[in-house]
Amino acid sequence: MASYFDTVNHDKLIGLIHKEVKDIRVISLIRKYLNAGAMVNGVVTSTELGVPQGGNLSPLLSNIMLNELDKELTKRGLRFVRYADDCNIYVKSKRAAERDMESITKFIECDLKLKVNTDKSKVDRPWRCKFLGYSFYLSKGKVRMRVHEKSIKKFKDKLKNLTGRSKIKNIKLTLEKIKESVVGWINYFKLADMKSLMKNIDEWLRRRIRMCYWKQWKKISTKFNNLKKPGVSKHKAWEFANTRKGYWRVSNSPILATSITNTKLEKAGLVSLLQIYTSKC
Repeated sequence: MASYFDTVNHDKLIGLIHKEVKDIRVISLIRKYLNAGAMVNGVVTSTELGVPQGGNLSPLLSNIMLNELDKELTKRGLRFVRYADDCNIYVKSKRAAERDMESITKFIECDLKLKVNTDKSKVDRPWRCKFLGYSFYLSKGKVRMRVHEKSIKKFKDKLKNLTGRSKIKNIKLTLEKIKESVVGWINYFKLADMKSLMKNIDEWLRRRIRMCYWKQWKKISTKFNNLKKPGVSKHKAWEFANTRKGYWRVSNSPILATSITNTKLEKAGLVSLLQIYTSKC
């Protein structure tokens, strides 16, 4: 639904509540809650449509409205899954999907007086669709869950922003922020099959942290000494300390991997996505 929480019809919602709740005082209180208005830039504006977002009662009121959609889909014998205003309906053929898409859209807009988001609503294969960040795939005749590529990109963009070589100043603090982001993200997507994905992101993230260390070793002498300490030969240490290669390219070199080992990064506070994911499974 398009801007669902902002477009709920008050009269329709109150009518549905009144079917179950006969106490007029409760109905009156809910009506006042819906019409209380909202503060926008210090000015109170009226709310003739929608439910207040963030309010304790809003999720319940929203589901009361969309419960009518659930009942309609069940009555039609359709398989579906819904979370708030995000809903997927599963049928056997493209023709059936297009037919149901048209009829369900009509029901939502005419009966429930809501607006369907035509930009996001589409007929497609399940493994191409994104639902709450997840997608699906077939494995040995069974349907399994994976993380949608858009969710992966969004997550990597966040980590990339945290580890930007021009932004990072305190690596220890950055590693703490990375841990917070990683743990929260894996807790949400732990139902998906993503062992190989976690391994790939681990390798990519370690490379980005090595790039940050290399950036902070500004002086040639600092680079030379830090490379020589773990056992790199003087010749190789001096060669890399004077290299004109870019930071990202150097971060993937065996020399830097030898100097800033995975163990060293772990001791510094860099978490392993693969280990966290495995512990959640």
